[in-house]
Amino acid sequence: MAKLSKTRCVLAVPELATSLAYYRDQLGMELEFEAPGWAFLARGAFAVMLGDCPDALAPAATGDHAYFAYVTVEDVDALYAEYRARRLDFIKLLRDEPWGMREFGLCTVDGHRLMFGQELG
Repeated sequence: MAKLSKTRCVLAVPELATSLAYYRDQLGMELEFEAPGWAFLARGAFAVMLGDCPDALAPAATGDHAYFAYVTVEDVDALYAEYRARRLDFIKLLRDEPWGMREFGLCTVDGHRLMFGQELG
């Protein structure tokens, strides 16, 4: 069976330069590659591919469908503190959940929703 080696989320964004700056400067991701209308970024195993789509439906218009990823991290408390210091837009504050995760959620500059969590115990 073929091995799946990496996941890259593909996101339509209304203004590529603004989104690129947010993912790089606010989320701490590194720019891996750029092509006309595209930016590829990653932080560890979490990778995104941002596509410049100024006429696409805004993520906020999709409600709960604006969630695009759940990223499992090794030190969720440290990541939460890093993002709190940057005053990001939290949609869920850090807390333990009955499904065995300690997690928090963000809303990106474009309105996409993103969850981060760590397994409890």
